[in-house]
Amino acid sequence: MARYKSLADIQIQLKAGTLTCVQVVNYYLNQIQNNTSLNAYVEVFEAEALQKAHTLDEKLENNPESLGRLFGMVASIKDVLCYKDHQVTAGSKILEGFTSLFSATAVDRLVQEDAIIIGRVNCDEFAMGSSNETSVYGATKNAIDETKVPGGSSGGSAVSVQADTCLLSLGTDTGGSVRQPAAFCGLVGFKPTYGRISRHGLLAYASSFDQIGIFANTIEDVAITLEVIAGHDEYDATVSKKTVPSYSTAKNLPQKTRIAYINSAIHHPSLDDDIQAQTLNFINRLQQDGHTVEAVDFDLIDYLVPTYYVLTTAEASSNLARYDGIRYGYRSQSAGNLLETYTKTRTEGFGIEVKRRIMLGTFVLSAGYYDAYYSKAQQVRRLVKDRFKAIFENYDFIIMPTTPTPAYNLGEHLDDPVAVYLADIYTVSANLAGMPAISLPFGTHSSGLPIGLQLMADSFKEEELLQFSASLGF
Repeated sequence: MARYKSLADIQIQLKAGTLTCVQVVNYYLNQIQNNTSLNAYVEVFEAEALQKAHTLDEKLENNPESLGRLFGMVASIKDVLCYKDHQVTAGSKILEGFTSLFSATAVDRLVQEDAIIIGRVNCDEFAMGSSNETSVYGATKNAIDETKVPGGSSGGSAVSVQADTCLLSLGTDTGGSVRQPAAFCGLVGFKPTYGRISRHGLLAYASSFDQIGIFANTIEDVAITLEVIAGHDEYDATVSKKTVPSYSTAKNLPQKTRIAYINSAIHHPSLDDDIQAQTLNFINRLQQDGHTVEAVDFDLIDYLVPTYYVLTTAEASSNLARYDGIRYGYRSQSAGNLLETYTKTRTEGFGIEVKRRIMLGTFVLSAGYYDAYYSKAQQVRRLVKDRFKAIFENYDFIIMPTTPTPAYNLGEHLDDPVAVYLADIYTVSANLAGMPAISLPFGTHSSGLPIGLQLMADSFKEEELLQFSASLGF
């Protein structure tokens, strides 16, 4: 059976009667079984997915008008998204055995539109990582080369689509955790404007940065999924009340656009030579096609990663205080009193990287260092947002590489967390500014690994960003 290219392809075959939802699910279940070495899934909902497929096949035959917009889509969800009556652990021992009492709004909206959730997928513990190596379930491997990382923290989501075990996956993007693995795995990875998608039911890492994002093979599948899951939600006070456009309907963009590229990003010393050359070649191609593509100055690039990690670790130290072994999840069996229950549970339940970030966040929030670090980082964040807003007064999009290098070896940076942090240099800006961004699979590195091209747009300009991305023909 041929690989399914898109939801539209599947729905055409379903409506023609040459395919059934049960056949689609069985195909993906077989793919999961054939790719267990990648360690992408932590739980497969086999019986449930097949039952939903049977129900949809009956609905298609007897009452096709009642089918949702996503019927025929088989999706996976990152192990930080709640799904009622299913476990969710954030890749951490501290939540082992925890079953959610409700579904995340984004997951619920997928299900309401007749998507089939086939399983939950691996991720860095509490979404803290850029390689998918910090999970309690072990590392996920890149399907193109199993000696390479898939990126993180949504590495399991990326690999589940890359290895053709589902059509689409919901991940989360706090500082690049959808776009970076999309680049490493040769996929489309999309992060919307902060507040476009409800965070209700998403286990928080850094609440003012976290956004649910989408992995897919096509921009069209990203568009229809965003159309379904975006929009106001009474359970999330930070979600926007702006009208959700019909992203899946083509819009006539200006034939030629104005695009900026950050000079200091394209010529940054951390950028791989091959990625730099291919990015510059693509910029030249855009110019030859009649687009205006110009370099702009941005003198804050070396402040992006430090600012991001000061602020996100501060928020993490607060958010993760709720995991104490008292109400749910893991509890240390060797504790003799209440204080030991807290300390031993958290010591045993959290992994090294999570504890590192909690400690760093606690430090920057402490009385003697709050003004020197946290307050300064908030000021820089405002400057970053203002600078990007100023750029978008004159340009439609910003273009840059998604990552400074292609996927690196598993274990290569386990003893050097700073090297992992610095890999986020091109992605964290969109999270600091709260703006939408997309990673497109636009080339192959000389090593044979995929590389990504990133586009950013002004806040709530997802429609224009998706349409322009689609026009590039990736």
